[in-house]
Amino acid sequence: MSKHVVVIGGGVAGLEAAGRLSREGLDVSLLEKDSITGGHLNRWFKLFPDRRDSSEVKDYLEGLTHANNVKLFTNVTIEKLNRDKDHFSVLTNDGKELIADAVVVATGFDLFKSSRKEEYGYGIYDNVITSADLEDMFRKGEITAADGTVPKKIGIVHCVGSRDEKAGNLYCSKLCCVTAVKQAIEIREHYPESTLFCFYMDMRMGGAYYEEMYREAQEVWSVNFIRGKVSEASETIDKKVVIKVEDTLAGRPLKMTLDLLILMAGMEMSEGGIKLAGLAGLKTGDNRFFEATDHHFGSNKSNVEGLFYAGTCTSPMNITETISHARAAVSEVVDYLKNS
Repeated sequence: MSKHVVVIGGGVAGLEAAGRLSREGLDVSLLEKDSITGGHLNRWFKLFPDRRDSSEVKDYLEGLTHANNVKLFTNVTIEKLNRDKDHFSVLTNDGKELIADAVVVATGFDLFKSSRKEEYGYGIYDNVITSADLEDMFRKGEITAADGTVPKKIGIVHCVGSRDEKAGNLYCSKLCCVTAVKQAIEIREHYPESTLFCFYMDMRMGGAYYEEMYREAQEVWSVNFIRGKVSEASETIDKKVVIKVEDTLAGRPLKMTLDLLILMAGMEMSEGGIKLAGLAGLKTGDNRFFEATDHHFGSNKSNVEGLFYAGTCTSPMNITETISHARAAVSEVVDYLKNS
């Protein structure tokens, strides 16, 4: 088919979709807002459940696009997106206009800005960090408190910005629990003498080998899981973090002093996705992610004919699910172009 498809977003879903669309004989342009592709893979060190190096997955995805001659445009944002009869006009920030027969939106997600939860002190207290900050430390091979010392007592707070009415996000981000378990194991691998606490509302380990990781964290690595919500954090004169939490299983309040507090930030619709929804008249759901035409058999289809969704722009997903969703989007695009 001598048809042109524009893929918006060069993360996991966008790379997978672009490479496979090109393999189908389509002319594909991949637009990425950053200077490099890979999206959130660029910040993650090891992946759950097998703690595989994220670079291996990125190499596979970028190899797929390179092998199939996808046209890559970086540092590009979308300024206009219009459907005109049987094609789309995509205008970018650098003045380029791309004419496409179909469009795949793969704008992904943003991590919840933990500074919005002021009670936890992110951006205020030196030793309060996020799960993404911790991944940067893993990459450097050094996990330290702000003063450079090795933290001996560490706390992890689940569901920061997810299942939270105050934050405006009632949905579950789905991957915070397993990320916390993975990171807890990695911390204990680095520093076996450390004591680690996970504060959770409910453990939601809904994925292959996730429950096994949870058991490993407890039985092998002695991670302490406390069912309870952290109500607030404060800082001592020597920069340690004091938290207050209700242990709902024991039925008693706790006060604990930590060397490091890690916030498991949830997933939200990306700023690029929100902008694109306004430009193209795309429907979003109560969770503000893109709303597909049908959750059972139309999860890749938008309310605009010829425009399709791939990956976490529609809901929180792990990498396996994201790649599968992108492949399904390719199937939808090919069917659409064959019959249009």
